[in-house]
Amino acid sequence: MTAVEMVAVALAGLAAGSINAVVGSGTLVTFPVLLAVGLPPVTATVSNSLGLVPGNLTGAIGYRRELTGQRRLLLRLFPASVLGALTGAFLLLHLPASAFETIVPGLVALAVVLVAVQPVLQRRLAARRARAGTDPDPHVGGGRLAALVAGAYATGTYGGYFAASQGVLQIGIFGLLLREPLQRLNAIKNVLTLGVNAVAALTYVVVATDRVDWRAAGLVAGGSLVGGYVGSTLGRRLPAPVLRTAIVLLGLVAIAVLLTR
Repeated sequence: MTAVEMVAVALAGLAAGSINAVVGSGTLVTFPVLLAVGLPPVTATVSNSLGLVPGNLTGAIGYRRELTGQRRLLLRLFPASVLGALTGAFLLLHLPASAFETIVPGLVALAVVLVAVQPVLQRRLAARRARAGTDPDPHVGGGRLAALVAGAYATGTYGGYFAASQGVLQIGIFGLLLREPLQRLNAIKNVLTLGVNAVAALTYVVVATDRVDWRAAGLVAGGSLVGGYVGSTLGRRLPAPVLRTAIVLLGLVAIAVLLTR
């Protein structure tokens, strides 16, 4: 790897860390760059997962205020995300890349639609509950909790396998099931993504050390560490409509990139 390529990888990590803290599609920046500097696809995926963990950490810390009151929910969702990450890591190491390539664009498209129409859906659900005289208590009941756990596992599996647009999927699903502002949903997403990437990265280190490019992972890590802090600082100040638009636009970019790979 030349000096110019090393700078490019570090800058890609910086951009990815920032994007992940705000939306969750940073892999769409780092993955093509890692391929461009000569890493094989699986090595690029594994090294990228390792490198993005520091950015996930600073992004989650940056959103700590929005996590107030969400500890109980996170304790329920986090184990499902971790189990999903282990499943995704196993799939990455044992299945051909083509196994997911046909369905990933569709999943991201569905998530984009959910994020875009979330305010309308939430208003209609609230109106339906009001007409039915349903208790408006915001606490998560058994049915919604089961759906949230299933969503955490599914997105964790996806994140452990590839990670690109994992955050878009999470916000799309959780936004439909939780009566929370978008910034608080983003905070939940950042914590769960941290868990998914950290567990997947640890799995790769233990069982697939030979597939890690440590120099590339280190460069991405250095960039993402700074990027996660920058992204969380800026992202928390964005009005909900602007943040929602950013998520939708990056989701559409992700679909275009995935379809043209």
